[in-house]
Amino acid sequence: MNYLENLLKIFVSSSVINNIILIQFLGLCSYIGLTDSLSSSIGMSFAVIFVTVSSSILAWMIDNWILIPAGLQPALQITSFILVIGSFVGLVEIYIKKASPNLYKAMGIYLPLIATNCLILGATFINSMNKYDFVESIVSGFGIAFGYAIAMLLLAGIRERLRNSDVPAFFKGKAIAFMISGILSLAFLGFSGMIK
Repeated sequence: MNYLENLLKIFVSSSVINNIILIQFLGLCSYIGLTDSLSSSIGMSFAVIFVTVSSSILAWMIDNWILIPAGLQPALQITSFILVIGSFVGLVEIYIKKASPNLYKAMGIYLPLIATNCLILGATFINSMNKYDFVESIVSGFGIAFGYAIAMLLLAGIRERLRNSDVPAFFKGKAIAFMISGILSLAFLGFSGMIK
C-alpha cells in the first residue's frame, strides 16, 4: 500500500469507522449540549477542527522532539498535551468573542470546555499510540475532528426537524437526543470492518 492510500485509510478510519462520538463515545458533553441549533453546531465543529488539528501538530512535535528523546513521555505527556490544547482553546475563544459575539454567547460554557474535552486529548493520544508520523498525525487529527463535525451536524439537523414534530413530552429535549444518538451509533457501527 502506498503512502497516499495509507493516509486515506487513516482519514476514513478516524472519521467514519471509528467515529470519535458515535463509536468511541468521547466528547459527548458538547455533542448533546450544542446540537439544539445548527448554527452553534457548525461553529463548535469549526472550533474543534481547528483545535484538534493544531493540537495534533504541536503535540506530535513535543512528543517526538522533546518527550521521547528525553525519556519523559509517560510522565509528562498528559500535562504537555493539556497545556497545548488549552492554549489553542484560548486563541479560539478570543477570536470567536471578537468575530462573532452571538456565536460566542450561543456556545456558552461549552467553548472553554473544549480545553478539557476528552475528544481532543483522545486524538493526541491516538496519534501517539499509533506512532503516526507528522503527516499521519495531521490527517488523523483532521479525520477525528471531521467525524465529530459529521455527528454534530447529523444530530443538530434531526433535532431541528423534531422541534416541529409531535414528540411526546417525556421524550423532548435530551431524552430524544440520546435515543437518536443510539440509532446513529448503530448506523455507524455498520461501517466496522470496511477497512482491515
